[in-house]
Formats: sequence, structure tokens, C-alpha cells
Amino acid sequence: MRAFKFELTLEKVLNTGAETFPSQKIYYRDLREYTFSEFREKALALANSLRKLGVKRGDRVAVIDWDTDVYLLSYYGVPLSGGVLHTVNIRYPPELILKTMLHAEDRWIIVRDEFLPLLEKGKDYLKSVGLIAYSESKETPKSPLNPTNFWELLNEEPLNSPDVSENDMATIFYTSGTTGEPKGVWFTHKQLIYHAEAVALAGTRPPLNLNNNDVYMILVPMFHVHSWGHPYIFMMTGSAYVLPGRYDPKAELELIGKYNVTYSAMVPTILYMILSHEEVGKYVNHLKKWKVVIGGSALPEGLANTAKQMGITVIGGYGLSETCPVLTLGTYNAQVINEEEKVRFAEQITAGTPLPFVELKIVNSSMEPEKTGEIGEIVVRAPWTATEYFKDPEKTERLWAGGWLHTGDLGFLDKYGYLHIVDREKDAIKSGGEFIPSILLESAISSHPSVGQVAVIGKKDEKWGERPVAFIVPKGSISKEDLRNFLQNLAEQGKIQKWWIPDDFIFVQSLPLTSTNKIDKKELRKMTS
Repeated sequence: MRAFKFELTLEKVLNTGAETFPSQKIYYRDLREYTFSEFREKALALANSLRKLGVKRGDRVAVIDWDTDVYLLSYYGVPLSGGVLHTVNIRYPPELILKTMLHAEDRWIIVRDEFLPLLEKGKDYLKSVGLIAYSESKETPKSPLNPTNFWELLNEEPLNSPDVSENDMATIFYTSGTTGEPKGVWFTHKQLIYHAEAVALAGTRPPLNLNNNDVYMILVPMFHVHSWGHPYIFMMTGSAYVLPGRYDPKAELELIGKYNVTYSAMVPTILYMILSHEEVGKYVNHLKKWKVVIGGSALPEGLANTAKQMGITVIGGYGLSETCPVLTLGTYNAQVINEEEKVRFAEQITAGTPLPFVELKIVNSSMEPEKTGEIGEIVVRAPWTATEYFKDPEKTERLWAGGWLHTGDLGFLDKYGYLHIVDREKDAIKSGGEFIPSILLESAISSHPSVGQVAVIGKKDEKWGERPVAFIVPKGSISKEDLRNFLQNLAEQGKIQKWWIPDDFIFVQSLPLTSTNKIDKKELRKMTS
């Protein structure tokens, strides 16, 4: 008799959660809730309904929604139907949303009713696409596109033993386009599970120490790189899960208080908006139990210190769309855990150390490894990295030149083995033939107590080629001279180079953001050109 071939598919994740933690809860704001057991039944009912509607193996199914229970059900129901979940970036301009959907060759769309006007405008391009829509009232949304009511699909019998393979494409999405046109990346069932397992394991280490007593509320949009894997991780770990819907700092604080949220992940700008909200003081006792992973952009030292002063445990992490995304986390390794608190904190707010199974090195332009402390490009390998850009062999070849995935990020490894990101290659400021690392300079400026947010870009200069300019969102009274004196003092302490000090400081009320809430340096460059 031949041994049973065990397929590592998302059904196994559902089963792990529902059978080990059947009564654990999922909450969508204060509107709906599910036990893990109920959630599995509804996700498999959705999978069965999608098959009966006509979703075939490999069909791309787009989802256009906020971070809701509908989205979470789709994270499982679509891949287990044999379809491929296309998480559409709802913050793209309408024409770019349509462009990515056409490039992905979407066959079906699951959409929240408030986004229906967007699809109605592009109906001429979507004639052969099936439409499923939902409203909070659970009535069928009215639209000339005649959608199927999503809620009715959950009344079907759960799908028994989904006929999918661990190597089937499960998800596809498009990069945020910060370095040009968005590029499609896709991942298999097995890759998603490998990634979730590694992130979950790393999360058990101090100072996070995550376990099934934690309550997750992830503030990474579900359209953005699988919400960093958390829609799968929480089912494996048995942690309660809170879905915030549309993001709003006040609502997020209320959810933290209502559900005793203990763990979140987000980009720095989201944390800044929460901590600077006028009502944050009401939740100080809840925030003392809060553990936060920051990724997407480097964690500025000033923001990290603000969080620490409020009793929040905050650590850094690193990854990118092409890597599913997480590669490193700022948890403690054996070298750091016994160091004094000052050293531990300094290391936990770096990009961290590689997850299990991640191979990472710093290389020069000839792909030769750099020594400890020397800056070079970060290249990686892991079981969950994207194998290609969808329908783009030319960019795929550049991505995997030399057999390593090229991140396009510059960084170095310190004596403890922690990764420090110093810049994107495209953002590095070249002044007088030498690089000024904008991320390190931003972190230094952020440590001034009157700086709320900061972004540094390079401005063309006849003598030096480029010189740094800093955009500042102040949170107190501050002048350009104050900042110059502050940075001069840091230079005298050896924390930065004197010639890094920006030529100009521009005070603004807010910084432009990309579709994934990162600071948009392309827009800032336009302001100085």
C-alpha cells in the first residue's frame, strides 16, 4: 500500500484552529462574531458555493473590501474552492485598480456595496466577470451589474475535502508601485503556511512572547501582502482575532479597550496616528499590555521611545511584497537576551534577525558578501519567496539574478547578527560621492522630542550632486536652528556624520502617504524640484 500524500493546504490551517481551539473568537468590530468552529464551517460553505457558481481551478477571484469578516472568509473560501484570491489595493486610483484586475485576468469579484460605483464605471471591461456583493444589512445590493448576494453563499453545505494541491496558486496581488508600475506576485498554499509557521514561531520569543492568550488586531490592510500572514497565523496559534474594518485611530483605540487587544502589527505612520490621537490617554492601562510589530518602513527611534514611555512593547521587522512578506523580526536572540535593557531595546527596534528557514546576506555589486557592519544590498532566499512576477519574465530575471532574490534595500548586519536597513537603493542620497543613509538620518531627527514625523529626501545640488532636505511634522515648538543644533550635538557624539545634517528643514502639517500608508517620497521630491 502506498503512503498517504499529505497536502499542506489552507484547509489544514482551518482544521488546526477549529479542532484545537473550537470556542476561540473572531470579532468584526462589534457587529459580528464567530467561534473558530463556526468560522471553518462558513469558510468551507463559501468554498462550496463558489464552486457551484462556476469558479474553476485557477480562476482569479478579486476582493474589494475593508478589513472585515467577509474578507477573512474569502482568505480561506476562495483558495479552497480552487480559485486564486486577488487582494485588490483599494487605495489605488480607479484606473490602476482596473488595470491590475485586467492584468490578473480576474474572473470573479467579491465586493462591498460602497465600492460598486467603481465597478459600474468600468463595466465595459468587466462584461465576462462574475460579481458577488454584500451589504451590512445583508440585503442584495442594488446595482445594474446584478450581483449575487454574498451572504446567501454561506448557507451552502460546507465543502468536504477540497480538491486542491499544496502547490496550487492560492493568492495574487500587486506591489504598491513605489518603484514604478505595480508588479503581480503570487504564492501557493504551501508557501503561505511555511511563512505563517515561521512568523508564529518567531513571535513566541521575547519580548513578544505571543501565545493563545493574546488578542490580535492587525492594522496592516488585508489587501497588502496577506496582512503580513496574520489571517493564517492566528488560526494556528489559537489567538482571538479582531477585525477593525475601515481604519480610524479613535475606533482602533476603542477596539483595543473593548476586546483587550494585546498584539498588533502596522507601519510606523499608523502607530504615530494612534499614539498622537487626542483620546489616547483614556486607554493608557490597555496600552501597557500592547505588543506591536512595525514593518513596511524602518521604525524611527523617536516613535519607538514614545511607545516605550507609554509602556508599549514595540519591535521592528522587515520584508517585502515579493517575500510574502516577513523575513526578519526584532525578537531577542541568544546574544542579546542577556545584555542590559538599553542594548536589548536598541536591537529590538532594528529590522531584527532572520526567521527560521530564511537565508539572508549583505552583498556588494559583485554578489560578494560584505563584512559585519559594512553596507551592501540585502539578498535573500526562503521557502516562501515569490518565484516570479506574474507574466513578466524580464523583471523576474532581474529579481533572481545570481540565484538570490534582490530586495533593492541597503543594510548591514551588526555584531549581534541584527539587520539594520539604511535605505532603499533608489532613496539613498549621494552627496560628494558618498551615500547619506536617509533612514538612519530620519531616525536621528525623530529622536528630537518636538518632532512628530520626519522624511528625508535628496535635492539636486550643483557642487555635491545631492544634499539632504528634511520634511518635519512638528509636535511642539521647534525651529530650523533648534534642529541643526540638535543634530550637531549628535554628530559630536559620533551618532551621525556632520555632513549628513540637512541643508534645509521644511515644516509641514502632514506627510503624503502611499496606498499602503508609507511616506511617499516621490511626492516630496516634486515639492523640492
